[in-house]
Amino acid sequence: MKLNKIEPKFLKNKNLRIGLITLASDFRIEKDFNNIIHGKNIDLYCNRINCYNPLTNETLKKMADDIPEVTKNILPDQELDCVAYGCTSGTIASGYQSIVEKVNIAKPNTKVTTPITSAINALKLLKINKVSIFTPYTDEINQSVINYFKNEKVEIHELSYFDIASDLDIGKVDPQYLFDVLCKQDVSKSDALFVSCTALPVLSIIKDLEKKIGKIVLSSNQTLIWDTLKQINYNNKVEGYGELFNT
Repeated sequence: MKLNKIEPKFLKNKNLRIGLITLASDFRIEKDFNNIIHGKNIDLYCNRINCYNPLTNETLKKMADDIPEVTKNILPDQELDCVAYGCTSGTIASGYQSIVEKVNIAKPNTKVTTPITSAINALKLLKINKVSIFTPYTDEINQSVINYFKNEKVEIHELSYFDIASDLDIGKVDPQYLFDVLCKQDVSKSDALFVSCTALPVLSIIKDLEKKIGKIVLSSNQTLIWDTLKQINYNNKVEGYGELFNT
């Protein structure tokens, strides 16, 4: 038998690369990213991080200990343009700077974004400092959310919540029911509605929700994806997912 050795030819150019760290129990976030980046010269690489239920500030902090190893195993020894950490309450519990440091242990000098920091970036860009908030969280987590926004000088007019302690249950919320609930939130004294948690099915209803309530709607996944695209310098227009992408 004759053996033929043929030299491979490798690609010289590569697409933009996003690394996504998502909770092991999250049904939603990968779908939301893929819905927005589909057909674009962007590649999404995900790895899941162990999470602990019920969700508390302590379990959220504990989860962050695994960030270096989880990040390392997203295309090992390869560069990423940005790493998105897919947990809103987890970022608040651990601190953004701590998450950046943990990501950069595995991927030095890589840009990092999170849902809550991206939400604040969006509010600042839109010049909004009065919001209504909806979360699926328990009161313990809600108090952390409230304190975070207060520290960022954002006034909260109203906060409503489901009081769900398990991330698995958050991901099972019916989108139509969520739409109906959000339509009834009091946004009369607010400039925007922020819906927290990457596991809630919000992204697909934002456009219709904005029309219904007449206010800007922001969500964890929406702002995270928006900020990720900014971090990788992707500036093309994104249609159908809220006023934020038109800014």
